[in-house]
Amino acid sequence: MFPTLRASSATPWAAAWRRLFSLAVPVMLAFGAHIATAQAAMEIKGAHFDDTYKMGNQSLSLNGAGVRVKFVVDVYAAGLYVPQRAKDPAALMGQGGPKSLQIVLLRDLTGEDFADAMVKAFAKANSSAEQARFQPKIDEIRGVMMGFGKVRKGTVIHIDFTPGSGTSVTMDGVRRGPEISGDDFFTALLRIWLGQSPIDSDLKEALVGSR
Repeated sequence: MFPTLRASSATPWAAAWRRLFSLAVPVMLAFGAHIATAQAAMEIKGAHFDDTYKMGNQSLSLNGAGVRVKFVVDVYAAGLYVPQRAKDPAALMGQGGPKSLQIVLLRDLTGEDFADAMVKAFAKANSSAEQARFQPKIDEIRGVMMGFGKVRKGTVIHIDFTPGSGTSVTMDGVRRGPEISGDDFFTALLRIWLGQSPIDSDLKEALVGSR
C-alpha cells in the first residue's frame, strides 16, 4: 500500500539528522549547564548570593541562604559557603576547610547595633564556660564591628574563616580590623546561626538547605 524507501534514498536523510543531532547536543548541554548555574545562585529580598565564593585558591559552594527576621522586620539576609554542601548543622560546623558567612543588610544599622546583637547571640548559642574562654576574641570581633560606623542597607559583610589562620571580616570587599586567631572560635560563632539555640530557627533551616 505504501511505497518502500530504498536504502540509497534514506541514507542521506539519516546522515543529515545524525549530523544535526551531533551539533545540537553540545549546545543543549552547555545551555543546561548555564541554567543549572543560574538556579544555584539565589536572590532573597533583593540580596544576591552567588553559587560559589572564592577564598584563596579554593572555591566554596553556597549551602543555603535565608533572612534574619526580628519582630516581623527583615534585618539581613545570610548565606553560608562551605567546601562540601551538607544538610546537617553539626556536619557543616565540623567540616574541614575554609568557610564563609555572607551577610547582606536589609535595613540601615550602626556598627554598635551589629556588635551588640552579635554578642547577645553568641551568649545565647554558647555555654557560660565557652563565653568565658572566648571573651578576648569576642571583644576583638566586637571592636571590628563597632568600627563599621553607619552601615547602609545593601552593605555586604563576609565573615571568613581560614584553617590554621583565623577569622576575618570584610565589608563590601574591604578588610576590616585584624584577623582573629583560632579555628575553634569560628565554630563557636557559627553556633549563632547553626547551633542548638540559633538566633533564628527559620534562618538556620534555610542555611542548611532545608527550606
